[in-house]
Amino acid sequence: MRVYFITTKKQLMQKRWLGGLLPLFLAVSVLFVSCGPKDADIQKSIDTAVKADADLSGLSVSVKDGVATISGETKDDAAKTKAETLVKGIKGVKNVINNVSVAPPPPPPAPVEVAQDDPLTKAVADATKDFPTVKASVKDGIITLSGELSKTNLKKLMIALNKLKPKQIIQKDLTIK
Repeated sequence: MRVYFITTKKQLMQKRWLGGLLPLFLAVSVLFVSCGPKDADIQKSIDTAVKADADLSGLSVSVKDGVATISGETKDDAAKTKAETLVKGIKGVKNVINNVSVAPPPPPPAPVEVAQDDPLTKAVADATKDFPTVKASVKDGIITLSGELSKTNLKKLMIALNKLKPKQIIQKDLTIK
């Protein structure tokens, strides 16, 4: 026994329409999936953004399958974080691998040594200029005298030196006439 199905024109039209819609739907699906940004386009966008920021000038970024890898050196942790945030914000970036290193801080400047005795040394030189036979040296606020001097000139010199308020005055090898 044979069974015949009678199809109307309307049913035939629906079958054709549905049969044509399925391949169209598959083609559109594939098209949307493959329409995502390509690595080269992502790379261009990242390069443009990184070059625009002076803090990120020492960095390079590579992109593979939507994963961006940042490498290079920045001046501080803030710039490292800034780079990662910037790259994550680029359309098409799926993940970021941050291999950025932070430059060590510069060494502190060499200390400037200002001898505390400099002003005292200059003042002692001024006080002893009228006494050419006397030599005076200053170290740690202590004045050391040597040479020859008369008793009268010793009083004058000691008054002048005491006005400078040194820690101590030592008469080492000072001959008084």
